[in-house]
Amino acid sequence: MKRTVAVMTDSNSGISVEEGKKMGVYVIPMPINIDGKVYYEGLDLSQDYFYQRMAAGAEMFTSQPSPADTLELWNRILRGYDQLVYIPMSAGLSSTYATARMMADDYQGRVQVVDNRRISVTQYHAVLDALAMAEQGMDAASIRRTLEEQAADASIFLMVDTLKYLRRGGRVSGVEAFAGTMLNIKPVLTIAGDKLEAVGKVRGAKAARQMMLEKLRADMEGRLKALHDSGHLQVKIACSRVTDELREEWVDQVQQYFYLDYSVECADLTLSVACHTGPGVLGVGAVRV
Repeated sequence: MKRTVAVMTDSNSGISVEEGKKMGVYVIPMPINIDGKVYYEGLDLSQDYFYQRMAAGAEMFTSQPSPADTLELWNRILRGYDQLVYIPMSAGLSSTYATARMMADDYQGRVQVVDNRRISVTQYHAVLDALAMAEQGMDAASIRRTLEEQAADASIFLMVDTLKYLRRGGRVSGVEAFAGTMLNIKPVLTIAGDKLEAVGKVRGAKAARQMMLEKLRADMEGRLKALHDSGHLQVKIACSRVTDELREEWVDQVQQYFYLDYSVECADLTLSVACHTGPGVLGVGAVRV
């Protein structure tokens, strides 16, 4: 039986337009402005070019997909499906959700916009969950409600190599950023909720990596304990522009710390996230599976 509910997300999920076609998911690429020119993640903006321009000191900022582009894709999708579930990045990190939610009012319930407070690897798994529910025959409104009810069933922590890019985005003061660089301070952030926030700062990358692991374990043994004990929680790893050696070292450290009996790969953080955090980021998280 043909699936009647389509699933759509944005490239903050880590799914490119081409990957989405293979998965059966529609993806709208996020626009990134670099020195006054707009590029689209995964279409005309590669990881290499993005980080080259960042290293050269280019002015960069992210924005939401244009309403016109969003509506054009919705209308095209709805020519082949009865309903659509759209999973943008967390409402707390972008106005994308609010804009889409307002536009969806004109579709008489055929378009359901989800805010389950996800981005990157956790948003990716929300997309997989939506696909599975659509295959089971659930309608779009039921899928949206389920995803939003499961919003807290994930956690992710990031170690930022430098405070410079957070300062540019207004996340920390200039004085704090300068002091952090001089003292080798590494901030640890979380994007498990509806905003990006610092949860700790320590001196040195080794201590920051240990802090991330300890904080994730605390979540797994606390608010995510029921999922963990029932085998419905899986650890995930992410990074941005790190060496192959560091990538492998981080994967090994995470697997050994949590005694994982399954292999994990280090997914690249999306460029929309990297725009605010810079290169050299390591991340670890857990998500309902």
